[in-house]
Amino acid sequence: MIDASVAELRQALDARKVSATELAHLFLNRIDAHDAAIHAFITVDREGALAAAAAADERLARGERAPLLGIPFAHKDIFCTEGVRTTCGSKMLENFISPYDAHVVTLLKEAGAVSLGKLNLDEFAMGSSTETSYFGATHNPWRAGYVPGGSSGGSAAAVAARLVPLATGTDTGGSVRQPAAFCGITGIKPTYGTVSRYGMIAYASSCDQGGAFGASAQDCAALLEAMSGFDERDSTSLNRPAPQLRAALDAAPQDAARPLAGLRLGVPVEFFRDGLHPDVVRALGDARRQYEALGAQCVEISLEHAARLAIPAYYVLASAEASSNLSRYDGVRYGHRAADYDDLDSMYCNSRSEGFGAEVRRRILIGAYVLSHGYYDAYYLQAQRLRRLIAQDFRAAFERCDLIFAPVSPTPAWKIGEKADDPVAMYLADIHTLAVNLAGLPGLSHPCGFSEEGLPIGAQLIGPHFSEVRLLEVAHRFQQNTDWHCRRPVLSAA
Repeated sequence: MIDASVAELRQALDARKVSATELAHLFLNRIDAHDAAIHAFITVDREGALAAAAAADERLARGERAPLLGIPFAHKDIFCTEGVRTTCGSKMLENFISPYDAHVVTLLKEAGAVSLGKLNLDEFAMGSSTETSYFGATHNPWRAGYVPGGSSGGSAAAVAARLVPLATGTDTGGSVRQPAAFCGITGIKPTYGTVSRYGMIAYASSCDQGGAFGASAQDCAALLEAMSGFDERDSTSLNRPAPQLRAALDAAPQDAARPLAGLRLGVPVEFFRDGLHPDVVRALGDARRQYEALGAQCVEISLEHAARLAIPAYYVLASAEASSNLSRYDGVRYGHRAADYDDLDSMYCNSRSEGFGAEVRRRILIGAYVLSHGYYDAYYLQAQRLRRLIAQDFRAAFERCDLIFAPVSPTPAWKIGEKADDPVAMYLADIHTLAVNLAGLPGLSHPCGFSEEGLPIGAQLIGPHFSEVRLLEVAHRFQQNTDWHCRRPVLSAA
């Protein structure tokens, strides 16, 4: 059962070959055995999980059937969960117990999914390695001492290690796709506005979007379908029907031998120039040939602005929004408050200095600077203009292709601490993912090979707005003809 797909778990639960309570115990015991070495979880909610599993068993006994009913999963610790602490990986919220559920949490509770707890992340989702968490770094299950990617590194590591079959994540600049690639699993970020941001603690509001992790595209489809839908409490939520993702993947292709016949895959020349690790070049080359063997036609496209301008535009805009969003953490209403202060100003300063880590403070300072008088036009407004150029790049590209095929990261996972003292090098790790968020597009990462050191490598598929069905379907056809998504790391007991 540990390595079973969500569809296989669904069949076993519906046939009463296993109960939801037994499944919850199975994965909780696996967390006990292995998470000390990986540190994917911040909070394991054993009591809540068993109560949710018992409720799922009651619904199953009544004959109820639903895609995620009784299926274990876990939340990235950025979604507010009533009665369970929500930390954002920060000292600032170390003991915060949310009084309400995020919309995503509510939807998955209604679906009957069984949450086992909350997963580690870079502090306030600011990072690419899950090293900035106040609670300590998460390790890549494929190789101890290496990063799992970030900011949703705990989510990716937990699914890769099969501590849970599914996990939620958030993606502001690649924080679902990059850790999915580093951990050898599948991750999808949908079109901006598809998943409600209500109760998802904000980093950069114009880029933040909830996403899904699973071993395969088929698993991701089940979770993302349940997470999606309009929410009137989120002003950026799209008022359109939730996508029917699972049915599209279950449909048989018209041409079984060439299921992707007619698909035009755009290959951005700028993304494949100097700078890619040789192992990434090799794995992506193999994946491209596999896609062509399945009937896809690869065409060269240009994403010049996206390749050249995404990093400066993103880190100006995201830092500005972070500076605004994190101003609420002042030590007054909730969150960390310094023990020593003389007046209100010193309480603010001391509480924020103690509560926020170095990377969060860095981005707040950058954001405050670019929003300040005299610099707003030169930096913030200019970054907004660059954002428009990037979006125009994608619109032009999709006139020539249906989906875009690209790297997720220039390199496989690196050693923990290797880039900790060089924030610019860390930022450059997101060079192939940031533009997707700036344009509000959906993107997916699926495993396509391994480095010589045995670390997973992922390929990225990018689509036009509302193409989640196509992205998942194409990745699913690839996975029906390859086994990269079936491979699992070998874990030793803690």
